Amino acid sequence: MTRRMPETAMVLAAGLGKRMRPITDTIPKPLVRVAGKTLLDWGLDSLAEAGVAKAVVNVHYFPEQIVAHVAGRQRPAVTISDESDELLDSAGGIVKALPQLGAEPFLIINADTFWIDRDQPNLERLALAWEASRMDILLMLAELSSATGHSGGTDFLIGPDGTLKRAAGDPTGVVYAGAAIIHPRIFDGVEATPHSLNLYFDRAIATGRLHGMKMEGRWITVGTPDAIAPAEAAVAGAMAAQNA
Repeated sequence: MTRRMPETAMVLAAGLGKRMRPITDTIPKPLVRVAGKTLLDWGLDSLAEAGVAKAVVNVHYFPEQIVAHVAGRQRPAVTISDESDELLDSAGGIVKALPQLGAEPFLIINADTFWIDRDQPNLERLALAWEASRMDILLMLAELSSATGHSGGTDFLIGPDGTLKRAAGDPTGVVYAGAAIIHPRIFDGVEATPHSLNLYFDRAIATGRLHGMKMEGRWITVGTPDAIAPAEAAVAGAMAAQNA
């Protein structure tokens, strides 16, 4: 079955990166480098590879650095959603950017996590799994065994039909891997005030419209300075496996 890749993505890049200090005393977390590439570029490159035409990047902390960094980027073309005046959290930031994101389903990715694909790009697999008629949100998920840098528990349990519920401490669950497809209808009538996407995850769970897809490859999250070395080792290992 062929489904269309969303043309637009929201890149959540406005966080303060407090746990990454002292590195983030002078740069925003999305510009921290892992294996020679910024965290932001790991995500933007994945969008480019998947054929996403436009990325909206929100900024708040050291915004001018991110604006300058993406200024020459063409694939995807980058526009900025400026939250310099007020940090709006994940959902509030998306709501503010909705005029740039449009009325069709769009991708979201976190700017502080990334992944190394195994074969087919995971964003292509996500687009193939998306069905707007029965989903409001489709999350990309990682098993703990394929995650590097994750220090918490699991987030969700996957039902036989792909619907999700909260893991509630169940170690057999999966982790939200920081990428998703969202239909903008879930934000109808919502104002751009600070609030989290978790509210919408729970609403979609209640209506059976939060779905998930397990990614393939290696998922990497970099929360603290001492997580950079394991992340770089994971990149090297995943790349070696690809070329084997």
